This record gives sequence, C-alpha cells and structure tokens, in this order.
Amino acid sequence: MVHDSAGDHHRPAAESDEFSLPGVIGTSSVIREVARVTRRVAPSRACVLIVGETGTGKELISRAVHDLSPRLSGPYVRVNCGALSESLLESELFGHVKGSFTSAHEGRTGRFEAAHAGSIFLDEINSTSPKLQVKLLRVLQEGEFERVGDTKTIKVDTRFIAATNRDLIDEIGAGRFREDLYYRLNVVPIYLPALRERRDDIPRLVSFFLKRYGDQNRREVRTVHREAMRLLTEHDWPGNIRELQNYIERAVILGEGPELTADQLPPQLRGVAFPRPVRVRGGDMAALTSEMVRQGLAAAGPGATNLYDRVVGQVERELIGQVLASCDHVQIKAAARLGINRNTLHKKLTEFKIDSPSPGETGD
Repeated sequence: MVHDSAGDHHRPAAESDEFSLPGVIGTSSVIREVARVTRRVAPSRACVLIVGETGTGKELISRAVHDLSPRLSGPYVRVNCGALSESLLESELFGHVKGSFTSAHEGRTGRFEAAHAGSIFLDEINSTSPKLQVKLLRVLQEGEFERVGDTKTIKVDTRFIAATNRDLIDEIGAGRFREDLYYRLNVVPIYLPALRERRDDIPRLVSFFLKRYGDQNRREVRTVHREAMRLLTEHDWPGNIRELQNYIERAVILGEGPELTADQLPPQLRGVAFPRPVRVRGGDMAALTSEMVRQGLAAAGPGATNLYDRVVGQVERELIGQVLASCDHVQIKAAARLGINRNTLHKKLTEFKIDSPSPGETGD
C-alpha cells in the first residue's frame, strides 16, 4: 500500500470505485475492504482509529480519510506522538504561552489550533502518557483546551484520526492506556493487513517501486527474474511495505542490467546470512564448533550449492579468528588450542585472509 506520488497529497480523489483508493497499490480482498471502509467513513465527522504493524501504510490511509472528506480544503496536520517526550508533546499539541517553562521564550500555537477546520493525525497514540490522554479526551469530547501555562480556553473544530501499532486492549489491561479514550477514538476502526497477509499484491508493489526508483536514479529495470519474485513473495516482511520499498530501492541502485535478479536481494531473503559472533569461553572448543556448524548450516540455506565446503569454510574461518583473538593473537598458543601446528595455522591465515600481527608483535 503506497501513494503513487509524494507531491499528490492535495489533489482531490478522482476514483469512485468503493473498493479502491487513489494511490493504493493492490487488489487483494483485504485491501479492497480497507478501501471500502475508508471511503464510507471519510465523509463523516467520526473519529477513525487506524490499527496496523509498522510500515503497513497507516499515514497513507489517514491522508485518504482527509482527502475524501469535506475537510479537503482545510489543513492536514500530522504528529508522531512517539517521537517526543511528554512535556514536549504537550506543548506541540496544545501550544504554550511565553514563560510557561524554562525554554518558552515566546508563545507558540499548537497543532490542534493549526488543524482547525481540518484534520489532525496522531500517529503512535499508544505512546502518550495517561496525563496527556486526559487532555486528549477533553479535546475529543468538548473540542476545547488551554495552552500550556495559560487559563484561556481555546475552541477548535478538528477531525481526529489516530493510529497505533499496538493492541490498545492489551495496553488498557497493562494500565498504559485509558479505556474511556479508547472507546472515544475507536468509533470506526480500520485494520491494515501486514504484507505477509496480502502476498498477492507483492508483484504489483514490486513493479511500482521498480518504476519509482528507476526513474529517480535514471536506471531502467524492466523485469524481475522468477527466482527473485519467488523470494520476494515468500518472505514474511516483518518491516512490511517499508522494508520491501527499501530492498527494491537498494536493488535498483546497486544492480546491473534490465532485470532484478535474486543475487541483488539482501542475504536474509536468499537464506544466506553471516554467522553471529560466537565468543570463546574457557576454551570450550567443542561447544564453539557445534554452534558454528549450526549457524553455518542455517546460513547456507536449503538451496545452496557445495553445501559441505561452504559450511566448513565458513565455520573454520570464524573459529580461527575467534581463537586467535582469545589468545591475544599469539599464534603458537592459538595453534595449540586448535590442535594444529604453526605452519598449518599460518597457511589458514593466508587462505582466509585473516589479519594477524607479526610474530614480533605477538610475543611469538
């Protein structure tokens, strides 16, 4: 789910199909339902709560709610509640008067005032403090508030759109979110599916991002190799569309030729990843070797060629490096711990291109 142009935010929505949204890529049933609910709620005055994992496109849907509403000509104001401390967020939302706190050298208009006659999007609303939630509830119910350090009540007419990547029912149970605020916000919830729940849309998204980043970087990538598309559609995408977007941009920039191939994708998509560092403790070589073999097999992946040679080479290189470090790069000690002679160790260091201080520097 992506917007088709960063500069199109203020154009009226032209599409009338109730199962689609301008700029939203995808035709899966879950995305069509998101579009249907968004179109139905947008013309109303109701609060909207957008729920979805990070990277699923919550701000895009928030923008669509605004653009499809009678408030299109009014301001659209976005606030990331998770990016600011409680005191800064309170000032950001409600404004403050001069001298209300140490660094308040002049008065400031808050985001709620700025969003008057328009919409305000409160992203990551789950990160707000209980104290701030009380003030938010008042604005929702009464449409009024006071600036920080002031007693004058300000009235606003602002459409509330909030988003969360957490289950607010769980947050209520943990005492981190007010139940009354939840029910006031949750008038019309819109649930955004994770990318792994809409795999049929991945080819369309890939084509979209290839075109976008190809144009931006003057690179033409017209096709996607079958194996690359298989890897893309089978990945679980913990970072959702944002993760896919980054990988395609990287492939366009670093790749060569008119086709996106599997080797241009990150190692984790191809089942190949460099083993995590394993620390030597108390000379436990058996445990270290066992762990390195386990990691090497996992990193090689089921489709790897020359599996034995790759795993053994990967394990051996890491093992020698770890043992050398544990022996302060004294090669005689490292060779003894590894159970090989000094000449063999020297050959391995050359073969694996492992840097080691000269004998004079190591006390050999």
